[in-house]
Amino acid sequence: MTSAAAPFDRNLIARRRSRAARGFEQADFLVRRAAEEIGGRLHTTNRSFKRALDLGCHTGLLARDILSPCGIPSVISADLSPDMVAKAPAPRLVANEEFLPIKAASLDLVASALSLHWVNDLPGALLQIRQALKPDGLFIGALFGGETLHELRDVLMLAETECDGGVSPRVSPFADVRDLGGLLQRGGFALPVVDADQIVVRYDTLFNLMSDLRAMGETNAIADRRRVPLKRITLMRAAEIYQEKYADPDGRIRATFEILYATGWAPHESQQKPLRPGTAAMRLADALKTEEISTGEKAPPRPK
Repeated sequence: MTSAAAPFDRNLIARRRSRAARGFEQADFLVRRAAEEIGGRLHTTNRSFKRALDLGCHTGLLARDILSPCGIPSVISADLSPDMVAKAPAPRLVANEEFLPIKAASLDLVASALSLHWVNDLPGALLQIRQALKPDGLFIGALFGGETLHELRDVLMLAETECDGGVSPRVSPFADVRDLGGLLQRGGFALPVVDADQIVVRYDTLFNLMSDLRAMGETNAIADRRRVPLKRITLMRAAEIYQEKYADPDGRIRATFEILYATGWAPHESQQKPLRPGTAAMRLADALKTEEISTGEKAPPRPK
């Protein structure tokens, strides 16, 4: 498979997640934030779920601290990394998000906290998630969005251009709100909703940020990445540029993480549907209490 079809090295991702599993609790603050937000949104649905999947579960924080306390009796923990899923609550499943070994229409809920941004075929993964849900089942996921680490991307590009005479991909590409909304629709979800939350984390230096990314298992896994590490001179120049461009008055640098929250329902006849054109009971002008101004075009006659 070519890198165009597979932008990420999934084997490398699995190895890095396994390496991160040993001390993940020391760097799980973003997953925890996403899990808590997912929990808050589940509470507002006013629904009960009997069987759920924690997809890309890491060490099981979402299932342990959010889903099970919500009263869901059966939560399956699934992750690409055997070392991660071994620390999650049972029942456990080592699974690739791109090839879900889940029976169709068998789940009431699929939740995912900060894993799906590493999927090569996100439309296909969303389709499989929708197929695994029962009618009127819910998918709610959190994944990194396009503004994530834009500062790091900028300084690495500038440092490589200056020191090496060219650039290589160092920070993963991420979806934006509009992209993700369209992918939910392509996946067959009803009532799709996507919104974004930006978190700015401050670090003493670039090296502290990179240490956190390693501890999260979120370092570069782009298939077309340069296979040699950054030269020391390039890395040091990147740290200098970061300090020059993105430091606060106290000298600490800023790193942006954008989390996209996506919600969609497996279609069911009980769900609300948009009105057909021409069937509204009130004119828009009347609802807005304003005067309707004609465009000069006549509406086509309604069929009898």
